[in-house]
Amino acid sequence: MKGEKVKKIVKETYGEIASKGCRCDCNPSMTTSEISVQIGYSEDEIRAFPDANLGLGCGNPTALGKINKGETVLDLGSGAGFDSFLAAKKVGDTGKVIGVDMTEKMIEKAKENALKYGYRNVEFRLGDIEELPVEDNYVDIIISNCVINLAPDKSRVFKEAYRVLKNDGRMYVSDIVLLKELTEKQKNDIGLLTGCIGGALLKDDYLGKIKSAGFKVRILSETKNLSEQLTGELDFESLKIEATKSE
Repeated sequence: MKGEKVKKIVKETYGEIASKGCRCDCNPSMTTSEISVQIGYSEDEIRAFPDANLGLGCGNPTALGKINKGETVLDLGSGAGFDSFLAAKKVGDTGKVIGVDMTEKMIEKAKENALKYGYRNVEFRLGDIEELPVEDNYVDIIISNCVINLAPDKSRVFKEAYRVLKNDGRMYVSDIVLLKELTEKQKNDIGLLTGCIGGALLKDDYLGKIKSAGFKVRILSETKNLSEQLTGELDFESLKIEATKSE
């Protein structure tokens, strides 16, 4: 499936999620809060911004490394703003968080949530993570939660991430990677694509693209087959990494 078609499908699906307040139903037997706890959020974090938590993601990138007061954080694929607001609490009033998402309705929802929760140190920008609307060497930290697998050109995403990070900046990513190659039918399955599986790469390929962009990579944890409903012939895991820019 061509890249532009993939982006169109993803935008339509996540636009509907933003509008209806529903979520990606990888496991309909669990509530949004239950899913959030399972993938690494605390009860306090979940209660803090309930309207921004759509039950999406495969981890908690804000918990993967230290985020300091006064730092500038970039959230790739910020959705309704949940991870951005968690990061905003950590950087404080002297810091800043920029959320980037390509879905207009998600940006609208995130801006509404920023007003609702009173966060003035968070800015949401409409844009593509393959071509970030952020200047060179600008941010201290990048976070991303199960979004890069949706991008057709992952090499471009990592090169853009490297470009906007300051030297010695860190990127904390939770994402889905494959342990077994998908069939062509599976790659073109819309449900698997929007459910963060169809566009995923084999783990070694994914890590290789990050390293090729210039990053030093450290695997923090790996969790195999998050959803029982999507196991069987599919073999994938949630991979959590720290990538450091060092020129």
